[in-house]
Amino acid sequence: MRRFSFSSMMLFFGLMFIYVPMIVLVIYSFNASRLVTVWGGWSTKWYEGLLDNTQLMSAVVRSLEVASYTAIAATALGTLAALVLTRIKHFKGRTLFGGMVTAPLVMPEVITGLSLLLLFVAMAQLIGWPAERGVVTIWIAHTTFCTAYVAIIVSTRLREVDHSLEEAAMDLGARPWKVFFLITVPMIAPSLAAGAMMSFALSLDDLVLASFVAGPGSTTLPMEIYSAVRMGVKPEINAIASLILLFVSMATFIAWFFTRRAEERRNKAIALSKKAA
Repeated sequence: MRRFSFSSMMLFFGLMFIYVPMIVLVIYSFNASRLVTVWGGWSTKWYEGLLDNTQLMSAVVRSLEVASYTAIAATALGTLAALVLTRIKHFKGRTLFGGMVTAPLVMPEVITGLSLLLLFVAMAQLIGWPAERGVVTIWIAHTTFCTAYVAIIVSTRLREVDHSLEEAAMDLGARPWKVFFLITVPMIAPSLAAGAMMSFALSLDDLVLASFVAGPGSTTLPMEIYSAVRMGVKPEINAIASLILLFVSMATFIAWFFTRRAEERRNKAIALSKKAA
């Protein structure tokens, strides 16, 4: 009989610690009782009631909108920062630039949120923008925070890319931008997808930054849940959390599936090109 090692046991208990609360949350989202700690039978009325809860659904739509914009902007900026850090080896201020890119990783979110709040207030006084804090300021704050994660992920992948393929394309007359989009981007596509998904998840989950830079009428889902939980957990919260888990799980699986297929096609193409050479 095979015995579990200590590392396997720790892994098992760690996964249980993470996923058991999620499973319990999903189960209790079908609880017929209004009291979330008392089981009253199976029911889907809380899912049906979400359509009538306009405040909660508005927060969901707003959070998904901000998270989508953040994933796009953070992926673009993080990729550019990673290209600078990996392809330009020597330039003045390289150490300072690298430190500024990765600073949000180690800086407390309270400090980042307060700094951005003071920045927006000062800009509003000097140039009149932003006139009021809302979705745009939340998007800027989340992009600032998530760009660091994308830069780290993409730069790690760029260091492993075979530069000979890019050099061969440029030797054949391809312009740098064409080499980047046709050669580099397909090779780093998995890291781009990973950075975009991480940015989306971090933005969707963020509470601290949004609390600082949000204004009236721009409440995100974490802010709405936090304000509701202080008065007691409502069954609608379990239902919307379960739907988010389903949505994120499906999106992650689809992204993983297509990324894996693209990676397999790329590896086959590289193998065929090497055999032909």
